[in-house]
Amino acid sequence: MSKGNAVEILLVEDNPNDVELTLRALSQHNLANKVHVVGDGAQALDYLFRTGEYAGRNARETPKLVLLDLKLPKVDGLEVLRRIKSDAALKVLPVVVLTSSREEKDVVESYHLGVNSYIVKPVDFEQFVSSVSEIGLYWLILNQPPRG
Repeated sequence: MSKGNAVEILLVEDNPNDVELTLRALSQHNLANKVHVVGDGAQALDYLFRTGEYAGRNARETPKLVLLDLKLPKVDGLEVLRRIKSDAALKVLPVVVLTSSREEKDVVESYHLGVNSYIVKPVDFEQFVSSVSEIGLYWLILNQPPRG
């Protein structure tokens, strides 16, 4: 979870093991302290749209990146993606699907909805750490988002 610093990554993941591995990978590049974790799609939407338990969240503290699993409880990842990309204020927010789903329909639908990248979680620990580290470095350091 975030520790007083501005949240740079919203991690939407219901598997505690994958959360731990993702945070460990990001910590290798000192990015883990700027991550906020939610365990289902409904919480992700509440966080992003400042509703429910996040109603008081500062509107200027929008994350720079969303790491989104697709197979989530309450609201699935495709619906979260649909809501993000259909909102005028959030549609430029980079969303990277990080999922175990290799289903072609999920890949096609994700890109149809405007996902920035679709990555299938590697089973191998070292590959997983490397993939997440590269995602964080690219989207937080190298990518140039529009100013606004």
